[in-house]
Amino acid sequence: MKLGAYTACLHDKPVEEAVQILADMGLDSAEINSGGFLPPVHIPAAVLAADTAAIDEYLGMLADKGVTLTALNCNGNPLHADRQVSDEHAEGLRRSIPLAAALGVKRIVTMSGLPGTNAHATLPAWSVLPWDSTYLDSRDYQWNEIAIPFWKDIQARAADADVKIAVEMHPHNVVYNPATMLRLAEQINATHVGAEMDPSHLMWQGIEPVRAIDALGGLVYCAAAKDVRINDAVQVNGVLDDRFGRVAADDPDALSLGGRYTLSRWPEDPSWDFVAVGRGKDFAGRDHDAGYWREFLHALERVDPDIPVNIEHEDQELDQLEGLRFAARTLLEAAGKVAVA
Repeated sequence: MKLGAYTACLHDKPVEEAVQILADMGLDSAEINSGGFLPPVHIPAAVLAADTAAIDEYLGMLADKGVTLTALNCNGNPLHADRQVSDEHAEGLRRSIPLAAALGVKRIVTMSGLPGTNAHATLPAWSVLPWDSTYLDSRDYQWNEIAIPFWKDIQARAADADVKIAVEMHPHNVVYNPATMLRLAEQINATHVGAEMDPSHLMWQGIEPVRAIDALGGLVYCAAAKDVRINDAVQVNGVLDDRFGRVAADDPDALSLGGRYTLSRWPEDPSWDFVAVGRGKDFAGRDHDAGYWREFLHALERVDPDIPVNIEHEDQELDQLEGLRFAARTLLEAAGKVAVA
C-alpha cells in the first residue's frame, strides 16, 4: 500500500519541490491535479501534450525521489447546468483519460457532478431527501437525462484506455454515499468507474467509513486520507448547516470553482471542520487517532493490498507543511511505518 498526498496544498511550490517534501515526510505516493476546479499546476505543458520525452523526464524525476504517481485528480462538476463550467470540467476529465494512460497511471479521481433540476435550469440543485415527488422528478431528470449518458461515455473511454475512474462520494453531487455509488455503477454497467474512498465527506454525514468500504468492496479504487472533527455546534444546527458566506470573485482570497463561482466562506462556529488526519472526532466523541486510521487502512487492504492512499490537507488551523506533516505522521504510524521528521 502506497501512502502519499494530493499535491494541491503545495501548488505554490514547483513540482520538484512539492514531491521532495512528500519524500522527506516518508511518503511514496503522489496524486496530482490534471484539471477541473484547479489548474494542472504540477504537470508541465509538454507532459499535458503527451510528449514522450517530457513524460519520461517527469516520471524519472518522481522515481529519483522515491515517489510514484498513483493518481491524477480532475475534481469538478462536469454536469453543471452552467455550460461555462460543465464544458470545461467535462473536457478536462475526458483529456485526463489518455493522459493517465500515457503516464502509466491507472486511476483518476473525480466527482460525479450535479445538474440542474430540468432542461431549463441554469444552476445545479441537490435533492438530498426526496420526500416529496417533486424532488423525485428532479432526481430522475438529473440521473436519467444527464448523469447516466455522460457516465456511460466516460466508462467506455476509461475501459478503452484501461484507466480506473474513482468517483469521490461528495455531497452536492449525484453520487455522495455508497448507495448512490452503487446506483451509478449498476446503471452504467461499470467496469472502470468506481469509488474514491474519501472518508471525510462520509464522516460528517454520519457514515462509518469502514462499513462503507465493506459495502462497496471491489468498487473502491483508491482512497483519500482526510479527517473531520464534529463540533458542539452540531447539537444545535445539525450537519446540514447553511451558514456559509459569499466570497466575491475579485476577493484576494477567492478560490475559483469555474466560471463566476467561488468557494464559499466557512461558518465561524461550524457544526464540523475538515482537520488533518489524526485530529478528527466523531459523533460519539471518539478520537481519530492512529488506531482509528489503522482500521481504515486494514479495511482498504481487504479490498486491494496495493491501493494508494493520498492525504488531502484542508485543515484551516494548520499551515500547509504543519498540517501535511501531522497527517503523514499519523498515517505512517497507522500503517506501521517509520515516519520521517
